[in-house]
Amino acid sequence: MDIKTTKLELMHLLLQTEKISVLEKLRKVFEDEQTDWWNDMSPEERDEIREGLLQADQGDLTANEEVMKVFDKWNSK
Repeated sequence: MDIKTTKLELMHLLLQTEKISVLEKLRKVFEDEQTDWWNDMSPEERDEIREGLLQADQGDLTANEEVMKVFDKWNSK
């Protein structure tokens, strides 16, 4: 059985059910399958993000226009 057929069969079953317990179980399956990108990052990457958030909270920001100038230099090569 291919994935498209399986999806169609599951959609049919989903639309036919009136059991809230089945729907809640399905929701739980999908929630459990989702990965959190934060957990997939290295500790170093998480530390860099935390540092950036702390700098932003303290008002230590760089204007978007300034950042784009740096990227424009790379793009013009």
